[in-house]
Parts: sequence; C-alpha cells; structure tokens
Amino acid sequence: MAQEGGGIDFDPLEDLPCGVLTTDSKGLILHTNSTFCEWTGYHCDEVIGLRRLQDFLSMGGRIFYQTHLAPLLVMQGSVSEVKLDIQHHDKTTIPVVINAKRYQRNGTWFLRVAAFVARDRDKYERELLVSRQNLVGMVAEATRLKKQSEDRALFAEQMIGIVSHDLRNPLSTIRLGIQLLEKRGVTPDQKETLGRVHRAADRASQLIKDLLDFTSARIGSGLAVALKPVDLHHVVALAVEELSLAFPDRRIDHVLCGEGACEADANRVTQALGNLVANAVAYGQSDTAVTVTSTVGSAGWRVSVHNWGVPIAPEAIDQLFMPMVRGVAEDSGNRNVGLGLFIVNEIAKAHGGALHVTSTQELGTEFSVAAPHAGEASG
Repeated sequence: MAQEGGGIDFDPLEDLPCGVLTTDSKGLILHTNSTFCEWTGYHCDEVIGLRRLQDFLSMGGRIFYQTHLAPLLVMQGSVSEVKLDIQHHDKTTIPVVINAKRYQRNGTWFLRVAAFVARDRDKYERELLVSRQNLVGMVAEATRLKKQSEDRALFAEQMIGIVSHDLRNPLSTIRLGIQLLEKRGVTPDQKETLGRVHRAADRASQLIKDLLDFTSARIGSGLAVALKPVDLHHVVALAVEELSLAFPDRRIDHVLCGEGACEADANRVTQALGNLVANAVAYGQSDTAVTVTSTVGSAGWRVSVHNWGVPIAPEAIDQLFMPMVRGVAEDSGNRNVGLGLFIVNEIAKAHGGALHVTSTQELGTEFSVAAPHAGEASG
C-alpha cells in the first residue's frame, strides 16, 4: 500500500475505472483490483489464487486466448485493444477491450492486464455490422432488380425485332392489294383513298425499318454498313429529289461543297437524310427552306441539314440521340416514336463518325453527320 497525504493507506490500482490483473504464465490470477471483481460479481478472495483469466472468458474467448492471444504474447511480449467478452457471475457478459504485457521478474514470467468496459463500442460495432448486412442485402436486391430490368429490356427489344420483321409480310400484302385495285380502275375518290392507304403503308414500313435498326443497334453489334466508293453529291441529290416529292409544300435546297468522291453506304446516307429532313420539316419554320449540304474535304465527308425555327433547348441537346426522346414538348402536334435521331447517330458511328447538332435563334438548327475517310480514325 502507498500512503496518501494525511497518513491514509492508499492503493492507486483499487479505484481505477478499469480492471487491473496480474497473472502467472498459466493465467492464474495473482492480483486484481476491486473494479474487476465488481464487474464479475465475485469477491476478490474468490478470485485471487483460485481462478484463471480464461475462466472469465466466453467459450469463443477461451479458444481465442489459447490459439491466438497466448502465443502472440510469447512472441511479441504485449498486445493492445483486443476485444473480448468477460462473464459475470450470473452468466451475463460484459464486452471489454484489454491491453496486456508479459514481463519477467526473478526468472518468473507474469502477465499484467488492463481491461476497459466497451459497451458503447460494442453497441456501435453491432449496429455497424447490422448496417453492413443491410447494405449487402440492398446491393444484392439492387443487383437482382438491375438484372431483371436488363432481362426485360432485352426481351422487349428482341420482341420489337421479331414483331417488326413479321409485320413486313402483311404490309407487302396491303401494297400488292393497292396495286391490283389501281390496275382495275378506280374513281377519283377511290384513288384518293388508296393514296392515303399507300402513304400509311409507307409510314408503317419506315417505322418497321427504324425498329429493326433500333433492335440491331441495341442488342447487336451496331448497324451494318457496306462502304463503297460513291459520289456523295449525287447520292444526296437523289435523296433531296425524293424528299421534295414527299414534302411538296416545303422547299428543300441542296448545296454542294468540294469534290464528291468518298466511301460510304449510299443507302444509309439516304436513310439518315430522310430522318433529318423529316425532323427539319416537322419542327422547323414552315415558310422557310430546308437546306441540305453535302461536303467532301481532306478530313472526310459531311452531310448537314439546316432549318429555321424555335431553337432546341440547350439542356435537351444531350438527350436528343437517346431512343424514345423527342426534341419537342409532349403536347406538341409533332409526335413520333422517337427513334430517328438515335438511328442517324448509329449510322454516323457505323461510318466511324458522329452526329453533331447546333441550335440557336440567330443561326438556326443544323444536324450534321460527319465521318472520316475510310481507314482514318474519327476525330
């Protein structure tokens, strides 16, 4: 015992807010303070010289002591912040964190242990473990839902391809029926009706082509193109001629820049122009011309479609090339399935290029398919 001022005997270990023990090399408790005894529900006389440190551990703690803690103390002489459960006399457990140091005196090895109650830390760790388990469960559920969504999307896209392909046969029958009726002679009213049916069949046919291209781009390896030497100006001129017939109420001008020779898929270029001009006619100012420009230069070739009208909102431009997205408000009278620009962009990519758009009140709106010459990387 040490003496405090006033002559009162004082043991500095007795009233520490942690349990302090000294054991021999086998774990037998040779000394402990009253704090540890209070935690365990024993009187110190029932502990000192009669019980081992291991006796106060749970079964898992005893195994850990024998297989890990004791060998580690022998090897490195000390351990710190080891979490264990101490058993109370009534069999309840107290989570503690211990620091231990092995030392030698007069040729005999001893172990000095300091134990700190860790209820708050234990509660935090358990809550953290529960949160982690919940997070793992949420991630697993999110992964399952994502896979389910991907499977459904793939199935839907495959169904689009199948249905679109199978719809071509009845459309061919409708066209054949129109031709047979026209050959037999029809009245002016009947001819006008057949004309509307024919135009509806053409629109349905174009929609089917768009859906098939969409399916190919989304679940395949992209759109197929057959690159051949072509005169771009000639290809565009023919397309503009056909489009002028399709949109007789709108002037479509063709501007040529540079020599026309390049390598491209003429059918795909015509398809891209059809979508871009249809957009320009639908969304542009009706009393202005649509301008189609074909350009071939040292960097590659470009086909542009320009119109005047209300500009596209800047925040909408990044979304334009996504499928099922339109460049107009939902309540607009110009409605379509929303695949045109997506397909034009895929055509551009299939040529190694890209689809670009600029749209301002001052300069108007212009969509451009730009591609490098065959064998050159796209910039």
